[in-house]
Amino acid sequence: MTIKTLLVDDEYLALNLLETFIKDVPGLEVVGKVKSAVAALDVLNTQPVDLLFLDIQMPTLSGVNMLKTLKNPPITIFTTAYSEYAIQAFDLNAVDYLVKPFPFERFLQAVNKAKEQLKMRQPAPPIAAIPSGSNFITAKVDGKIVKLFYDDILFVEGLKEYVRYICKSSKYVTLESLKNLEEQLPANRFLRVHKSYIVAKERVQSVMGNMLEIQSHKIPISRGKREEVIADIFGLAAPTGGSVEEEQE
Repeated sequence: MTIKTLLVDDEYLALNLLETFIKDVPGLEVVGKVKSAVAALDVLNTQPVDLLFLDIQMPTLSGVNMLKTLKNPPITIFTTAYSEYAIQAFDLNAVDYLVKPFPFERFLQAVNKAKEQLKMRQPAPPIAAIPSGSNFITAKVDGKIVKLFYDDILFVEGLKEYVRYICKSSKYVTLESLKNLEEQLPANRFLRVHKSYIVAKERVQSVMGNMLEIQSHKIPISRGKREEVIADIFGLAAPTGGSVEEEQE
């Protein structure tokens, strides 16, 4: 990955030193070299920047105040001759703070921190879609890609940006949205019954009020979806009260 880098410093020698250091670090590309924070804003508004080397004391607009104006700032490393601004810089989530004059080793240490931050910002590669007709779905669990067979899944619970698969003999938690999962699972086998639950229809044993029973688990049905859920899972019009078993008796 090429890291697009912008250098901002009102001292010509400081800019040249940064550029010299960057040439010795594979993967870094200088996309701009400017002497004011105002000029830096022009660059940031016209092209993508991954890493920002930013001086603090500059005429017209300081580096700190410039960074405060950015809604989604790049990874930032402050470079300054003044150590007293460090707390202010880290309050703005700067990845590092270099006090001039700094050696190449210290510069490299800051760059490595920035690279780690950039890796964390990269989205995880998508898992390939499962061909139609497959009898499983894949999930990334603890760094492994796991096959979860439809026959083993009892239900799926949404946990904000995660989902939890409850299977016959185990549980799995993975980074996924319930909405995306609803689109991936076959509709003839799975049904979204609540904002936080998808159930395997063939695993539902009974319904009591607004609760579905799957083994020892009780799954809520969203208000207003009860008739639709009962019709889909049991093939019956919604009973007026009691469980489906009671209605049939």
